[in-house]
Amino acid sequence: MHFQDILYTQGFGTRRVCAGLIQQGHVSIAGAAVTDPFADLDPKGLLFTVQGTEWAYHEKAYLMLHKPAGTECSQKPSTYPSIYTLLPSPLRLRPNKGAVQGVQAIGRLDQDTTGLLLLTDDGQFIHKMGSPKHHVPKVYEVTAKHPVDAAQIDKLMAGVVLDDDPKPVRAAACESDSPLHLRLTLTEGKYHQVKRMLAAVGNRVEGLHRSRIGELALPGDLAAGQWRWLTAEQVAALRAPAKPQKPPK
Repeated sequence: MHFQDILYTQGFGTRRVCAGLIQQGHVSIAGAAVTDPFADLDPKGLLFTVQGTEWAYHEKAYLMLHKPAGTECSQKPSTYPSIYTLLPSPLRLRPNKGAVQGVQAIGRLDQDTTGLLLLTDDGQFIHKMGSPKHHVPKVYEVTAKHPVDAAQIDKLMAGVVLDDDPKPVRAAACESDSPLHLRLTLTEGKYHQVKRMLAAVGNRVEGLHRSRIGELALPGDLAAGQWRWLTAEQVAALRAPAKPQKPPK
C-alpha cells in the first residue's frame, strides 16, 4: 500500500494532506523520515510517527473507553462535552463508508453514567454488539437510593413492565452485596432501562457504572476519560456467541 494511503486510512487527513506531511519530512519509521508518499509498504504491524505522535496501523479500530460522568455519547452534544473529544484526532477522522467519519460508540450511556464504552469503525461489529437479538450481557453497578431487598431482586429477575412496552423485561442476573449496591446484568438495551427498572420496583438509581460488556471487564488501571485499543483476543472474545444466562429461580 502506498504510504500516503496508509496515513489516509488512519485518519491523518486527505490523501493530499497525507502526501504533504510525508514530503515535508513529518513522518518517520523507526526514527528515519520517509519522504516518498508513494513508497510501497506492508501496513500490517506498521509503526510510524507523525509529527511526534507514534501510531500503529489498524485496518479497523476497536477501542474501549472509560466514560467519565458529565459527558455525552453524541457527535453533537447538547449540554455536556462529547466523549469524542477524549479521543485523538485520527480516530475521529478515520474515513468510513457513508457520511460518518471516525469511530462510533456502540450504544450510549447517559451523561451521568460512567464506565465501559466500546467504539469502532466496523459496522458489522457495531451490529453484533449493539443488536438486542445477540443478547450481549452488560453488567451495571447500581447505587440505589433506598436499601435493596430480596423482593425487589425477585421482581427484577422475574421481569417488570416498562411504560413503553407491555412485554416484561427482566435482569439476566442480579445480586446485592450491600444494602445500597446492586449488580445488574442485562441483555437488552432499552432507553434508560436500568433507571426505569429500578423505578418499577419502587427504588431509584443514584449512581450507575457499567463494569463489563460480554467477556470484557473494564480494566482497573484505565482511569475515567482514558481509552485503549482492544487486543485481537479481546475482539475475538466479544465476537464469540454470548454465553447463556442462568434462568431466574
